[in-house]
Amino acid sequence: MRWLDRTPVSDEEWRATYGLSPERDVPFTTLSGETIKPLYTQRDLPVDQQASIGLPGQFPFTRGVYPSMYRGRLWTMRQFAGFGTAEETNERFRYLLDHGQTGLSTAFDMPSLMGHDSDHLRSLGEVGREGVAVDTALDMETLFGGIPLDQVTVSMTINAPAAIMLAFYVVAAERQGNPPERLGGTIQTDILKEYIAQKEWCFPVDPAMRLVTDMIEWCTERMPRWHPVSISGYHIREAGATAAQELAFTLKDGLTYVEHAVARGLDVDDFAPRLSFFFNAQIDFFEEIAKYRAARRIWARELRDTFGAKDPRSWLMRFHTQTAGVSLTAQQPFNNIVRTAIEALAGVLAGTQSLHTNSFDEALALPTEDAVRIALRTQQVIAEETGVANVADPLGGSWYVEALTDKIEAEAERIFARIRDMGRRAGAEPDEDTKQFMTPGILRGIEDGWFMSEIADSAFTYQKALETGDKKIVGVNVQTGTVAKDLEILRISHEVEIEQKRVLTARKAGRDQAAVDAAIARMVEAGKTDQNMIPAMLDACRVEATLGEICDALRAEWGVYREPARF
Repeated sequence: MRWLDRTPVSDEEWRATYGLSPERDVPFTTLSGETIKPLYTQRDLPVDQQASIGLPGQFPFTRGVYPSMYRGRLWTMRQFAGFGTAEETNERFRYLLDHGQTGLSTAFDMPSLMGHDSDHLRSLGEVGREGVAVDTALDMETLFGGIPLDQVTVSMTINAPAAIMLAFYVVAAERQGNPPERLGGTIQTDILKEYIAQKEWCFPVDPAMRLVTDMIEWCTERMPRWHPVSISGYHIREAGATAAQELAFTLKDGLTYVEHAVARGLDVDDFAPRLSFFFNAQIDFFEEIAKYRAARRIWARELRDTFGAKDPRSWLMRFHTQTAGVSLTAQQPFNNIVRTAIEALAGVLAGTQSLHTNSFDEALALPTEDAVRIALRTQQVIAEETGVANVADPLGGSWYVEALTDKIEAEAERIFARIRDMGRRAGAEPDEDTKQFMTPGILRGIEDGWFMSEIADSAFTYQKALETGDKKIVGVNVQTGTVAKDLEILRISHEVEIEQKRVLTARKAGRDQAAVDAAIARMVEAGKTDQNMIPAMLDACRVEATLGEICDALRAEWGVYREPARF
């Protein structure tokens, strides 16, 4: 009998046998719509496996940025937290630290994200609703009160007013007795992503990019442990992008920041080691793992070969992962615990440096303490019980994973070529050193709405697949028979807004207004020169200038970004 014959079966023979049984009548594709073959074999591996796959901690870092990976140190466990007032969020921070969290991740409310004070007309009804309200350096001081900022790393998710929020943080740390050199953490600052996907902007593109470059320069000189830009694909993916689009758009944004910093006169090896990334972990397990592996490989190659970085640390793509918010469902919300665990496991198996796990109730409201604790315990179970942290890149060499990694990389390179072509069509000349069209291509794509259009097309395709049943979500379009009981959800009282405005009014009344006005004026004047604006901004924050006052002064000078009308 053939099963007793030890002669290996050829691929062709296996496929003939496979064809005898009918397949299920479903599309076999990734979440992004990429076709998946029924079997992967050694034939699907790259010809030069060593050059393409390599070893952990070795160029091109496909298998991870450190040789030992989690055998040396586990990923940083972060839970995104922020709601109501600074006092309330400080209590949540302390709760998370008491339950084993190893880094703090800060969510700001919509007025703060848009550069408005809590008493601004446009802030009405939004203060403290989806994050913490921070108007002044005193709010930041309260937010981290009793938390030694030289002993924890802090992540802050804010973009358009990131420079002001960083200045608040530095001032708050100073008041604890901690100079900038001691502070470790990350602030997102990825303004290009805002124009592409998330839409939380203040200023036109050029001055916004100037602020980003000022931050990179100042942090390079003064904050050696700080990551001044966290280049974010997360929100691009949440807007509906495919895995390859998230990868390509994010990397091109990052390379554009590198290009601007080099044009400022910075040596790439002086700042590139402290650029970090922030990716989405969607529910398609293997596609996500492949995406991260391809991302590391592309970044290492671009920094070494295109920008001439010589320090191996500059080649490393270190990234934070957050499980997908859009995969959470309001229907049968306890299913979200399973989704989050699978997405978190993908991030770990792909070698993430830090991880946030979403809470199961976030499709309904901000998370409760119980939901946050379950989300944190999910990471701890993965770390302590599953054994996946015992070996670096446990899926490396998998025929399927390696083939999918190559496929996503090739699709990202195709998108890169389109962006470069937009730069050429914009009439730009390539940089003499890098021969790239990164900045012109990115800016042309933003101005023409190309990025938005590509994301919208992908989102439409996915939505259509849900409606036809080609894509299935348990509890939404299949297995819909059960309904969860009412959940306790976190509700932000309107009293939060009233109290925040009362405190802000009192602070404005108690400060030296002449000193505030003079400091803001000096900051605006610095913006008219080649001076780095961060020192003047720090001075304004030290005399309690507010977020809205600083942003309004810059809006008056630079204008406000207006998205081009498209028909």
